[in-house]
Amino acid sequence: MDATANGAATAPHPLEKATALTWRGDRWIGHTSRDYWAFVGPYGGATAAVLLRAALDHPDRIGDPLAVTVNYCAPIAEGEFQVAARAVRTNKSTQHWLIELFQTEGETLAIATAVFARRRPGWTHAMTQMPQAPAPLQVSPFSWAPDPSWTNQYEMRFIVGTPALGKTPHPEPQPAETMLWMRDAVPRPLDCLSLVSMSDAFIGRIFQVLGVLVPFGTVSLTTYFHGGAEDLTAEDGWVLGHADAAIFRHGFGDQTARLWSPDGRLLATSVQTTYFREPVAEGK
Repeated sequence: MDATANGAATAPHPLEKATALTWRGDRWIGHTSRDYWAFVGPYGGATAAVLLRAALDHPDRIGDPLAVTVNYCAPIAEGEFQVAARAVRTNKSTQHWLIELFQTEGETLAIATAVFARRRPGWTHAMTQMPQAPAPLQVSPFSWAPDPSWTNQYEMRFIVGTPALGKTPHPEPQPAETMLWMRDAVPRPLDCLSLVSMSDAFIGRIFQVLGVLVPFGTVSLTTYFHGGAEDLTAEDGWVLGHADAAIFRHGFGDQTARLWSPDGRLLATSVQTTYFREPVAEGK
């Protein structure tokens, strides 16, 4: 439990609850959270945070997260799960991890590789600049429907690409671009766990393009972190997110995303590949 200044106990943050792990034997034990539920299982960003935390909290871990790749192999059922994590190589400045999540022994549901690094002060050059955007409180908040529940864990204020989902597809495909301010709905200091979760907090690009919900899921998500723990400071927890896609073809698509601090620092970038089923025309 968390504690307030006067010593009173408070409930843990939803992300802390969703990523909580307990060591048992030679592996971590966790439990799915309905706070981060999607259509058929846990929201992919929360699962990525769980897998990253398994290495982050491991006593063998060195340095800060540099990159994490999560492959989503099968849906995770509601209930207890197990996570095995091991460092497979430690070099002078980097450490490489293999992480596996399963509920039944021998049946992998998600697998991740993660790289941690000891960052050293040195030359910096940012070729990409944060897009111009109004201040967060100058943009109206977006209200989601009650389900899926994970969307209610974030306050979102859309600048470009406000979701407009209906019952029938748009007459013509729309742009895949989205830009928004977002932060945890329940305040929480920004860290690598919130960043990896937010890197998946953009609705599926296929929804944006078609204007309808279709069967969809993330196959693989990679998030790159561009600073250490001391760099993750953001005014009131706000992050400017920008996401786009390049192609949808033969049932698979992509997404690239960038996350910026309010003062213009690039905090993280991500890329993912997704599957989808196109809507079936009436009468077919």
